[in-house]
Amino acid sequence: MDLHAETKTTARLDAAIDRALEERRVVGAVVLIAREGRVVYRRAAGFADRERGAAMREDAIFRLASVTKPFVTAAALRFVQEGKIALDDPVTRFLPAFRPALSDGETPAITVRQLLTHTAGLSYGFLQPPDGSYHRAGVSDGVDQPGLGMAEELERIVRAGLAYRPGARWAYSVAIDVLGAVLEAAAGASLAQVMAQTILRPLDLTDTGFSLPPGGAQRLVAQYADGTPAPERIPDSGKRVRFPENLPFYAGVAGVNLVPARIFDQSSFPSGGGGMAGTAGDVLRFLEAIRAGGGPILDRDSVRAMMTVQTGDFPIPNRGPGWGFGYGGAVLVDPTAAQSPQSPGTFGWGGVWGHSWFIDPVKHFTVVSLTNTALEGMMGRFTRDIRDAVYADLA
Repeated sequence: MDLHAETKTTARLDAAIDRALEERRVVGAVVLIAREGRVVYRRAAGFADRERGAAMREDAIFRLASVTKPFVTAAALRFVQEGKIALDDPVTRFLPAFRPALSDGETPAITVRQLLTHTAGLSYGFLQPPDGSYHRAGVSDGVDQPGLGMAEELERIVRAGLAYRPGARWAYSVAIDVLGAVLEAAAGASLAQVMAQTILRPLDLTDTGFSLPPGGAQRLVAQYADGTPAPERIPDSGKRVRFPENLPFYAGVAGVNLVPARIFDQSSFPSGGGGMAGTAGDVLRFLEAIRAGGGPILDRDSVRAMMTVQTGDFPIPNRGPGWGFGYGGAVLVDPTAAQSPQSPGTFGWGGVWGHSWFIDPVKHFTVVSLTNTALEGMMGRFTRDIRDAVYADLA
């Protein structure tokens, strides 16, 4: 991309962000874009805390929600490289009591590979009807229920049972939470320690983890939920806000409870699927390491596996036509079917607190968009406008 094209792209990105702020779809955002290892766009805009009048800063800390998943996935693949776990190991090798059953009482084996690919027979409560098995068993989605420990969470998942036979299809789920427990058992250490050793320290990600860094509470953004005429603040007190209560999500499902206070309660289990907090800069550095081949956290074979479809022709409903799923994110197979300007092989996902990211391995760039507004920042017009602004003048 030449300087003229970069200037035009910057103007388009600024316009997309400004429009979202002016239309009050997003309260605040940090958007970072790197191409071939060089940051070509960076902007902090809007409010980190609207009621306090605190402007968004580039070093703002966000609750990462499912942006946690690729981090924990990378740690798991590092363990595979080191021979501590194997993709085809049964989960019961590490968690002997983890034997959720099908409706007929059968307890088929679940493998590490199936956890990584969301083909393990598990579910998410927010994707079930309000009277679904996960709600009856009290299973946490990883962004709610402060104080719930890992042992109890695993017991509740077992009590809820399997949603389908492992390996039969793709379904977004608590699988990465279970994977976190596998890593803890394999390492004989907490998931926070595992992440620090395998990912965070090697990349010098000092602002990211399952707890806030010293002084981090002052940089933690306030959380907002889509609303009319403006996003509504989600209380930090622990009060739950459920989507889709007067908000669009998926028809026929209960929706997700969002509890911002969870990050402050260290008795909560470390949710490998959604429990970390961090900065846009740390997320970009991690994703750029993946784009560039994995050093110093993974080898190239592991990175290639992450960014390759691992689920065959299984539909990926969260993304729609044209997408498959690798390890830690979706992989674009057919841009035409997906109605996307992104290159084949583009790897990306999002986070329910209001985030979106992707790596385009053909164009050699990485886009990180973290907002404090759910769900607009994850699946609203904002994500499409940012994406389209990036590609509009791309040479």
